[in-house]
Amino acid sequence: MNEQASSRILAVDWGAKRIGLALSDPTRTIASPLTVLTHISRAEDAASILITAAEKGANLILIGVTYDDEQQLTPSGRSAQRLAEVIKMRGSIEVQLYDESFSTQTARESRLLMGVPKNKRKGHFDAIAAVVFLQRFLDEGV
Repeated sequence: MNEQASSRILAVDWGAKRIGLALSDPTRTIASPLTVLTHISRAEDAASILITAAEKGANLILIGVTYDDEQQLTPSGRSAQRLAEVIKMRGSIEVQLYDESFSTQTARESRLLMGVPKNKRKGHFDAIAAVVFLQRFLDEGV
């Protein structure tokens, strides 16, 4: 694998029903939607995410988590954190948690602004939410 291919980041927007995935370009400048997985179980989700990361040449998996007003993980954030722990145990790719606050709201608003019909917003919406927080991460230059 060449040096550029190994510098991609795979972002994961975990949800109880669907998991949105987004991928950075090799230069870590632009985030793009990748796919939406159907949640099966934490173990199977982790395996699918690790396979995707390996296939796409990602060397970092960024898991979106949410916090409450006291800066504590929300129930959804704790579920995403548990998924991250399984991925870390089963794989050798670096995993980081990242605050994805408001990414879902931003993704919803962007789909509305683009004029996407309501019946076509659902599936890709999850991948767009992953794009939103991955792009924010990339823009921060972390």
